[in-house]
Amino acid sequence: MDKIKAAAIQIAPDLDRCSGTVDKVVAAVEDAARQGAQIAVFPETFVPYYPYFAFVTPPVLAGKEHMRLYEEAVEVPGPVTTTFSEAARRHNMVLVIGVNERDHGTLYNCQLVFDADGTLALKRRKITPSYHERMIWGQGDGSGLVVVPTRVGRVGTLACWEHYNPLARFALMAEHEEIHCAQFPGSMVGPIFAEQMEVTIRHHALEAGCFVLNATGWLTEEQVGRITPDAKLKKVLQSGCCTAIISPEGAHLCTPVKEGEGMAIADLDLSLITKRKRMLDSVGHYARPDLFHLQIDRSQRNHTSVCSSEDRTGEPVDNEPK
Repeated sequence: MDKIKAAAIQIAPDLDRCSGTVDKVVAAVEDAARQGAQIAVFPETFVPYYPYFAFVTPPVLAGKEHMRLYEEAVEVPGPVTTTFSEAARRHNMVLVIGVNERDHGTLYNCQLVFDADGTLALKRRKITPSYHERMIWGQGDGSGLVVVPTRVGRVGTLACWEHYNPLARFALMAEHEEIHCAQFPGSMVGPIFAEQMEVTIRHHALEAGCFVLNATGWLTEEQVGRITPDAKLKKVLQSGCCTAIISPEGAHLCTPVKEGEGMAIADLDLSLITKRKRMLDSVGHYARPDLFHLQIDRSQRNHTSVCSSEDRTGEPVDNEPK
């Protein structure tokens, strides 16, 4: 596959119902499919919604909204992931969607990659929630720091400030990602957030020699007013959006979406990856593994482990089923 069409989606969530946001995702996938998209990326924890409340509400007052997020959060696998799987398969499209995952008593910032046949190719959790997010989500582990083969190529994902962890980015670069899917919340901090984001995704494209599809969320004025009535705090829930598609040469392939709902859509010429890496391959001819080496623990962190038991004589006990 020499060329593919990619889409990055910027839309507002439904702040009342998870099902409402899911419906918006499905509708946006259908819209992207009509325009020929073969991969579509949605914003960070878009389903049911990013926890904007945690950014503007003191923790002592955030309990009610945190509980509501628990109630609307997504189980993986579950009915919501089934809906996304069916949408991917129906439109023969790779989907990258951010969700608030509920795993019993803890929420996680989770990125899901569905291949074009509907299979869940990757579920990863943000390794370190940022700033206010630490009151909302648990920490992920290294098991999701992988690149997965898909119908459109080798896909890797990171969320928001994970892009400022150079070793996390290098972990994906070392697996030769071809399409990097970045997700940010959007509608936060102001124009400076969008400017920083743009620098970040363009730099990763150049350094990794890959395409970057970046999706940010959007809040309407009405939604901002619902999250906080404070005029000063409303200002920090404005702007900060840069939904964009970047080439391996660090160039925008279409006009980025920085205000309102919209879609960035562009053709990806995969030969540009080789064109870039011929000059600079950070994990190949331009690397110095004799000087620098990254060690990654990709084991899945569980709370319990089963060890071999011994009887009182010190002899191992055979616990294998007969």
